[in-house]
Amino acid sequence: MPEFHVLALITFAFGLAGFVKGVVGLGLPTISMGLLSLALPPGESAVILIVPSLVTNVWQFWAGPDWRAPARRLWPMMIAICAGVWMGGGWLAGGNVQAARVGLGLCVMAYAGMSLKAVRFHVPPHMEKWLGPPMGLATGLVTASTGVSVLPSVPYLQALGLTIDQLVQALSLSFLVSTVALGLGLANDGLYDQTGLIGSAFALAPALLGMAVGTKLRHRLPAETFRRWFLVGLLSLGAYLALRGLIG
Repeated sequence: MPEFHVLALITFAFGLAGFVKGVVGLGLPTISMGLLSLALPPGESAVILIVPSLVTNVWQFWAGPDWRAPARRLWPMMIAICAGVWMGGGWLAGGNVQAARVGLGLCVMAYAGMSLKAVRFHVPPHMEKWLGPPMGLATGLVTASTGVSVLPSVPYLQALGLTIDQLVQALSLSFLVSTVALGLGLANDGLYDQTGLIGSAFALAPALLGMAVGTKLRHRLPAETFRRWFLVGLLSLGAYLALRGLIG
């Protein structure tokens, strides 16, 4: 059974991450991995992430307008994500905790910085067919090394010109596939133990509660202000993790 301070951290991390996901449609793996890695090795944090990430993304994906449309459009990218996670197998279990923290911190900083600067790309329809698989492969490699699957999948999917509902569903599909692939990879690396599985199951309740509250308040909050402060906090968290990893 995880110690009390670990359970308290799990409750806070996934409650906050679920709330942000409910409001803006993403952020659960990024926030929860970043906060958990303050006290736990990234490999253990990734194990705890699996159950809540899997359930919340299934929920968000199936709640979308039509699950078949993003599946048909994005399947080459999804297969490439799985390939990337498989190619990066063992990185989180490699024992180099400091390097993993640096990688996670840099990934979080890059995502937050690009979002704060409102960096936007545009992918013409004729380029999507051949650009999707490399983006998926890169996302899989980043997921395997950090436990976070926001880069480059999020900027790429935002560049496809999808509607808000289509984008949320496409992001949920990408995160869902990344989570399943990562979970299988962690199992193959032997990172699952009783403590991690209990922690992952325990994390589900605060994640769902936070997501439900965030979804309910989505249209009542000043969205742009909330998003800006969320990204500033995320940038600070990423910087702290990277510095902590470098300093040792």
